[in-house]
Amino acid sequence: MSTAGPLGEYLRARRELIGPADVGLPAHGRRRVPGLRREELALLAGISADYYLRLEQGRDRNPSGQVLDALARALRLDPEATAHLHLLGGHAPAGHPARRPERVPVGIRQLVGSWTQTPAFVHGRHLDVLFANPMATALAPIYRVGVNLLREVFLGPHVPALYPAPEAVAASAVAGLRAQVGVEVDDPRLTELVDELTAGSELFRRLWARHDVTVRAGGGLRVFHHPQVGELELRYEKLMISGTTQSLVVYHAEPGSPSARSLARLGGTGTGAAPATDE
Repeated sequence: MSTAGPLGEYLRARRELIGPADVGLPAHGRRRVPGLRREELALLAGISADYYLRLEQGRDRNPSGQVLDALARALRLDPEATAHLHLLGGHAPAGHPARRPERVPVGIRQLVGSWTQTPAFVHGRHLDVLFANPMATALAPIYRVGVNLLREVFLGPHVPALYPAPEAVAASAVAGLRAQVGVEVDDPRLTELVDELTAGSELFRRLWARHDVTVRAGGGLRVFHHPQVGELELRYEKLMISGTTQSLVVYHAEPGSPSARSLARLGGTGTGAAPATDE
């Protein structure tokens, strides 16, 4: 961890991603570093250049909410990234839950295990798979208990063959991890994982340095290249499990679609006998 701290590192990373033209400033003279200069960002945010320098260097780590809002506007941050900036600046939302051991609730395990035709799994705050039903593991070998999804994305052999756009998957995974760990970037488990991926993947180093943040709850569309049933176009839903730092991920196909028929064939290959457990 540098002396700048999480807030200073985040401000610098986001500043370097915005060029003068992006915010209507003329790009005069040669620039030795990418993005905006510190004094330019300070001007856009309406604060002194000296005060901004102290923030970025970690000499002032308790800015007001108004200053953080001004910086967020100047950096063109979306609501999720703005909330992350406030968290780094010491403005945690009221009722922020304390850390709890990552054990999947019994009811969730029973529910997910009962879905014999629907791939579903649960991952924790560091993207470790904590529970998975047989359909999830049949859909992709990375969805099995004990696998760290981030490690698989950057260092494992399966992701390039599974997804047609693995870099997009990688970027989403890193931004999701940033959102889940929040300000707890000195967490030993996180430090160990980041050090391992930094040493082994140039792509991870580049994405981690961007400090992108994406809240993991929500949904979308993902295409799989499955060796047994061919291409599967599946929707996914990411649901936060109340009272935990865990997410439930569920895949499903459009009813009556070729992907739905392929998913049914996958469910009939003998994968639905019993759910994987986290015991």
